[in-house]
Amino acid sequence: MAYNKFHKKTINEPLTNIVYGRNPVLELLKAGKRTVNKIMIAQTARGNAVTDIIDLAKSKGIAVHNVPPERLDRYSENSQGVAAEVSAMEYIEIDDLIALSKKNDNPLLVILDGIEDPHNLGAIIRNCAAFGADGVIIPKWRAAGVTETVAKASAGAIEHIPVSKVINTNQTIELLKKQGFWIAGAENGGELLEEAKLPFPLAVIIGSEGFGLHSLTKKNCDFLISIPQKNTISSLNASCASAVILYEISKKRN
Repeated sequence: MAYNKFHKKTINEPLTNIVYGRNPVLELLKAGKRTVNKIMIAQTARGNAVTDIIDLAKSKGIAVHNVPPERLDRYSENSQGVAAEVSAMEYIEIDDLIALSKKNDNPLLVILDGIEDPHNLGAIIRNCAAFGADGVIIPKWRAAGVTETVAKASAGAIEHIPVSKVINTNQTIELLKKQGFWIAGAENGGELLEEAKLPFPLAVIIGSEGFGLHSLTKKNCDFLISIPQKNTISSLNASCASAVILYEISKKRN
C-alpha cells in the first residue's frame, strides 16, 4: 500500500494504474501521494508542461520513458502525450476524514448523492479543492468512482483532496451529525445561500444529475440551501451548481 499523507488507515482499491494528461500527471508528481513507477512521454510531445514533468520526475528519481505516440493512444485519445504508471488510488476511511477535517477551522465536507457521470465527478472534485473543502464523500453503489477519467476531468485536483467512499450515505449523515456536523442539502426551494447563516462544521450534499437529492437524503438534511435561478436546480449542471455553492460557502466560511 502506498503512503498517503492524508491518513494512515485506507481502503486500497485497484481503480487504475494509469494517469494521463499533462496537468493530472504534473499534479500527481507535485502531490507525492501515490507511488509513481514510471512516466511515459510521447516522442512528439513538446511544451513547458512536458519539460516540468520530466524535470520533476527526474528530481524524484522516477524513470522517464520516451515512447511512440501510438503507445499512449492505448490509454486515451486525449493523453496529451503524457502518462504515468502509478499505484492504486486510496480512499480514506470516513472516521479518518472526519478527524482530519476537524483539524481545520470551520470544517467543510462535501457529500455527492449519486453523481454518475465521471466528468461531472472530476469537475466537482476540482471545485471542492479550489474552494477549500476538507474532503469529498461518495457512495459505493449507483455512482461514479474515481477512475483515470475522473482524474483527468479534475485536472489533477484529485491528488490534493481526500475522498471517502461509503456504503450507505444516510448512515454516514447520521455519523456526521453525531460528530457535530450540520447537514445542508442543495435543493431548489431551499433558503437562498447568499442570505443563509451557515453553521459549522458543515457537510453540504450535492444531488445527482437531473434528479437532485434522493428523498431519504433530503429528509435527513438539517436544512436546504439553493442558488437563485429562473429554473429548477436540476436544470443546472451538477458541477456548475457545486461551483456556485462552494464559492458562496467559502465566503461565509472565511
